[in-house]
Amino acid sequence: MTFVSFLGPKGTFTHEAASLVGGELIPYCTIPAVMESVKNGECSLGVVPIENSIEGPVGITLDSLAHKFDLQIVNEIIIPINQNLIVNPGTKLEDISDVYSHSQAIAQCQEYIAEHKIQPHYAISTARAAKSIIGDKTKAAIGNAKSAELYDLEILESNIQDMDNNQTRFVVLSKESHGITGKDKTSIIFSIYEDRPGGLYNILGFFQKNNINLTKIESRPSKKGLGKYLFFVDFIGHKDEVIIQNILEEIKENTYFFKVLGSYPEF
Repeated sequence: MTFVSFLGPKGTFTHEAASLVGGELIPYCTIPAVMESVKNGECSLGVVPIENSIEGPVGITLDSLAHKFDLQIVNEIIIPINQNLIVNPGTKLEDISDVYSHSQAIAQCQEYIAEHKIQPHYAISTARAAKSIIGDKTKAAIGNAKSAELYDLEILESNIQDMDNNQTRFVVLSKESHGITGKDKTSIIFSIYEDRPGGLYNILGFFQKNNINLTKIESRPSKKGLGKYLFFVDFIGHKDEVIIQNILEEIKENTYFFKVLGSYPEF
């Protein structure tokens, strides 16, 4: 049996993503705890969110992969995020004064919350928010249908997110690498030397001259002072292909921090 950890509790969007992986699903309360479970061998795989199409990157995931854990991304899962207003049976919209959810879900539904003059409150997860409102018709939660089902609640209104193209990308982590499939993507992190003008331009040039397509590039504070950044880059290709190996070697020689996060089938 393959044990798969995920950012819990049950009923979250990460639970939904992890269910697509299969195996015995085990919830953990934080993203670092999920990664630790894979690192120490409690679980073979771990599933965590890495970015949302509206709110952007999940900082704790990127920072943990950069600074704390040497794990490999072996797959990615992208699911549509449809946020729902979850209530106790028989609740009407005018009964609700407060709404609870994870900070990302609250941010994704700001227009709806403001329009209906409901006071938002943060919870550790969408599922925990749903559990917290049980028995109180003045309170609602925002989350997926699985959260409502789990606690015998009802969906009062569906798809209340501000934008319809709301998607979250999740990654599957392992201690082992994924082999070449022929349709792969690779994720890396690097930091450039501060005293070299055009440093980032030169790094990106390695991809351009080899006709390798970049699918994402973003920066994160390196946590070593203002103005010092890590760059996260996704590109098409597998780290074990010769052309990609040559590019990665050039990048390594021209950066003072470099790390391959993994190669995996493109979603």
